[in-house]
Amino acid sequence: MQSPSIIDAIGQANETINSIVWGPYVLLPLIVGVGIYLTLRTEFIQFAKFWLMLKETAGKIFKRGPAAEGDITPFQALSVAMGGTVGVGNIAGVAMAISLGGPGAVFWMWLSGLVGMATKFAEVVLGQHYRVREKGGPMMGGPMTYISRGMGPKWRWLAVIFCVFGALAAFGIGNMVQANAVAEGLGHFGVPTWLSGLLIILVVGVVTIGGIRWIANVAMFCVPAMVTLYMLGSLAVIVVYFEHIPAALGLIFKYAFTPMAGFGGILGTAVRHGIAKGVFSNEAGLGSAPMAHATAKTDHPARQGLWGIFEVFVDTIVMCTATAFVILLTGVWEGSDVAGATLVMEGFTRLFALGFAPALAKTLGYGLVTLSMILTAYDTNLAWCFYGETCASFLFGHGKATRMTYRIVWLPITLVGAIGGLRLIWAVADTLNGLMAFPNLVALVVLGGMVAALARGFLRGEKYQPPVF
Repeated sequence: MQSPSIIDAIGQANETINSIVWGPYVLLPLIVGVGIYLTLRTEFIQFAKFWLMLKETAGKIFKRGPAAEGDITPFQALSVAMGGTVGVGNIAGVAMAISLGGPGAVFWMWLSGLVGMATKFAEVVLGQHYRVREKGGPMMGGPMTYISRGMGPKWRWLAVIFCVFGALAAFGIGNMVQANAVAEGLGHFGVPTWLSGLLIILVVGVVTIGGIRWIANVAMFCVPAMVTLYMLGSLAVIVVYFEHIPAALGLIFKYAFTPMAGFGGILGTAVRHGIAKGVFSNEAGLGSAPMAHATAKTDHPARQGLWGIFEVFVDTIVMCTATAFVILLTGVWEGSDVAGATLVMEGFTRLFALGFAPALAKTLGYGLVTLSMILTAYDTNLAWCFYGETCASFLFGHGKATRMTYRIVWLPITLVGAIGGLRLIWAVADTLNGLMAFPNLVALVVLGGMVAALARGFLRGEKYQPPVF
């Protein structure tokens, strides 16, 4: 019997670790538990101050923000952060949750979003509070700074672990997977994968070379464009199938607490897949988004923290719900032999089939979802390049030199991902992406009191005083 190769051994080892990290008994309960803890520490800020959050975010989207330290506007920071979260999880992730866990999975996805709002608020607040101006570069903030500066120098090793995982994970989840999604989407229009890869290198390279400001400008277009396009299509489904909404909601709530035959037969299936796909969608607890929010110009960390709540609200409560309704209202989930993004495409196809010929309806349905995924995959690639280079810059220093080196390495990896090569790297990166959360969750629990204090001070109108080191 031939012994397994080193590649096979690495793949098997990674599969084992991945099943533990992303399984139902380790990371997911920790993320939800920390979210509940932070909800209590912040006195249910995502609910109690919901209208204030809308006023400070949606109500100020077109305002430049306060004249404060930072690199980009609060809305631009939100756009970069949402560029790293909105996308595949909102479309394919929701479809997979329903395919594997039934309609009840949607309820648990909502739950992960609701507690995730408090988690994202805390991450953003701490990232802002403990940020530092990188020499010759942008503001640096995120788990690496609130661990090393907030928890103290003796915990720097934990920040290093986070950055090692983050810098490596970015090449898979943020680069290769996204490049492959774009190439696959363009493949529907007859574009070869190698050509897609070269095009992606070009459009990614010309933006990343300009750093966070250029990335923010592109994100400020791509994210709203994708959200608007996708939500208009989803609203059309909701209007046309409006009479089926009570039945769809009934399915969601009934099977959130009742086992459903054909979907694992146990309640835990809906819970696990709903929470897992919710976390995958909004990334609350993973520690990625605060790196973008830390660059925002704001006069108080908690003010930017409200943008963190808004981010999860739009990502999970609004967009994931829209996808769920497209699937449930059109009935494509029942007895379907397709899953993932294709299930959503079939839902939109049923909508367009009401007014167009079958061939055109399929083109429109598949085209709407494909274009949405291309826009977000591109923006996710840009956002994760910034996350990865920020982690590398913390590890190696040297400011611009380290960041530019990371960007140069980033581009050929994009081509490899586009043509579907080195899928083992994707799998390892998925594991590393989960491992990023552990140092971050430790810091969020330890610094929960600081988050609460900053939130109280902001709500009382107290002037913010940055920490002195």
